[in-house]
Amino acid sequence: MPAWSKRLPVLPGGRRSKWVVLVAWLILAVALGPLAGKLGDVEENGPNAFLPSGAESAQVNTELEKFRADELTAAVAVYTRDGGLTAADRAKVAADRARFAAFAADGQRVAQAEPSADGQALITTVPLSGTDDLTDDVDAVREIADADAPPGLTTEVGGPAASLTDTVEVFNSLDSTLMIITGAVVAALLLITYRSPVLWFFPLLAVGFGAVLTQVTTYLLARHAGLPVDGQSGGMLMVLVFGVGTDYALLLIARYREELHQHADRHQAMAIALRRCGPAILASAGTIAIGLACLAFSDINSSRSLGLVGAVGVGCAFVAMITVLPALLVIAGRWVFWPFIPRHGTTARTGRTPWAAIGAAVARHPRWAWLASLGLTGALALSALGVTMGLSQAEMFQDKPDSVIAQERVSAHYPSGASDPADVVTRADGDRLAQVRAVAAKVPGVASVGEPQDSVRTGGHELATFPVVLKDAPDSDAAKDTVDALRDAVHAVDGADALVGGTTAEAIDTERAADRDLTTVVPIVLLVVLAVLIWLLRSLVAPLLLLATVVVSYFAALGTSHLLFEHVLDFAAMDWSTPLMGFVFLVALGIDYNIFLMTRVREETERLGHARGVIAGLTGTGGVITSAGIVLAATFAVFAVLPLVTMAQLGVLVGVGVLLDTFLVRTVLVPALALDIGPKVWWPGALSRAASPHSPPPPVARPREAAQEGA
Repeated sequence: MPAWSKRLPVLPGGRRSKWVVLVAWLILAVALGPLAGKLGDVEENGPNAFLPSGAESAQVNTELEKFRADELTAAVAVYTRDGGLTAADRAKVAADRARFAAFAADGQRVAQAEPSADGQALITTVPLSGTDDLTDDVDAVREIADADAPPGLTTEVGGPAASLTDTVEVFNSLDSTLMIITGAVVAALLLITYRSPVLWFFPLLAVGFGAVLTQVTTYLLARHAGLPVDGQSGGMLMVLVFGVGTDYALLLIARYREELHQHADRHQAMAIALRRCGPAILASAGTIAIGLACLAFSDINSSRSLGLVGAVGVGCAFVAMITVLPALLVIAGRWVFWPFIPRHGTTARTGRTPWAAIGAAVARHPRWAWLASLGLTGALALSALGVTMGLSQAEMFQDKPDSVIAQERVSAHYPSGASDPADVVTRADGDRLAQVRAVAAKVPGVASVGEPQDSVRTGGHELATFPVVLKDAPDSDAAKDTVDALRDAVHAVDGADALVGGTTAEAIDTERAADRDLTTVVPIVLLVVLAVLIWLLRSLVAPLLLLATVVVSYFAALGTSHLLFEHVLDFAAMDWSTPLMGFVFLVALGIDYNIFLMTRVREETERLGHARGVIAGLTGTGGVITSAGIVLAATFAVFAVLPLVTMAQLGVLVGVGVLLDTFLVRTVLVPALALDIGPKVWWPGALSRAASPHSPPPPVARPREAAQEGA
């Protein structure tokens, strides 16, 4: 090993180098900190940001850009009165139309008010420019519609512009909301874990440095290297950094505290702690980052963004935890552990821990233990068979925004698709354009076909577009069937090159891409994680065993989450993206804890033999890994309070999965399987041929065994 690589672990805790590390981080935070606040500037929250690459609906969005100098989107003002509109109501609508004109995009006019057949509603469409001022324009339209309404007249503003604004507003609030809630949760859990009024602050401060580095790195990569970032990935980024960073802090601090009992010099104690647990933390961070990066193979742009951005966050959290945290702890000295200060030459508090008792119980009947735990996880997994997939627009939010209420009112009085028609783009002109419109009008489920917009010249062809109003609500299954039939009809017109887009088409393309991504990304993630485990454990059997237990844990978490969604949280269905996102996160994070367990088991097996090594490894890692699992699960559970159902579902799924892995899989299932299989679990390595231990195991966990060690 090169000499420089041996010195690296010493640098953050060295007598002089600790100050260099801290000053470097302070300079980094001050100099680059302003860039962290610009992450929102590179977020892409347009319609194509959440669509599959190359999807027909995404192509339509791209083609529609050619019809205007800036993006155009519509806000739909809906006026309703039970029992029929009055003359005062109509006067109000006429006055609002005149005021809406000030916000219409250049060259566009506010549509004439369209009455419903039952005489109880009027709608008017306001064409808005999809620029940075879109949110302000939608807010202005809403204020005009709400102002001076006659008593009994209800007003709502919906349509694509309002839906996009409501969704973006949720994403814009994510960063600040998640930072505050996550920071409070992590601080509270660290205070409980350490039982010290001081120590909890140091991991939180180090995570803060890591968060700044993450935001700066993500911003620079997005600005100069094309890293895709959207509101969803930007919001989840901080939760991931806080959760993973805190986990690594718990593991490092636990080992550092044990070394302080053994060494008078705190610098030497930190150097040894870094050498011994650093490789395992590196392997953990590498596994998570590589697992998330596998989402680059997904077809859905938002999934790709979340994976790549998450990998950046894990890497930055790792760097912060092994550099600035050790420097801060060594600079502060032993007093940060008050009132339980680790004194040199003293023995850490011991006693029979719950993990020693669990290990002994598992060792007595390992086969019954793993059969029982496998039966429990299997029963929970069966609940996943009843999962209903797909959320409608109204079901995407825990509290209905105005755009959803407006759509419900449109559906009650008009063809449900009137506020959000499908878009047809074609290179046909003349008679062929008329043929495309004619076949579209004949499709069952189509209410009406609008007039084509002015054509544009592109690529030597005329490009035309026209709206198609559906009879059913845009997010209904019936509307999706209609769009499928509409696509078949217009595709059949020779030479027309017709495409169908719009909200319903986007939902169809996303659902089908989610299915493809599951079959593509899942095998890649499993193969990559397996390769990392084989390299780390120098075995074939143990990695396959660990991977299988994590997959079982995932399906158990999926089933448990389904029960919570249906019977506790009252979610109508599961979003199409949740299974894949949950799988990638849980496999990466679940393997994370198994890495810490099995690297310690391998180390103890070399010293004690296989059976005793398994129990010693479980005993030595139990407390700190359980604390880490609780912290990580709690940080992801923060998503459950967010208004966006998709993120709430992902947070619950990951949180439940981490808890199952922490308390059942890693505590019972994996050790029981390892004991039942015996030394062959290390095949084909030398440990698989070990005959007997070198020395008897201690009756209780020794101080050195109370913290996680590295590979």
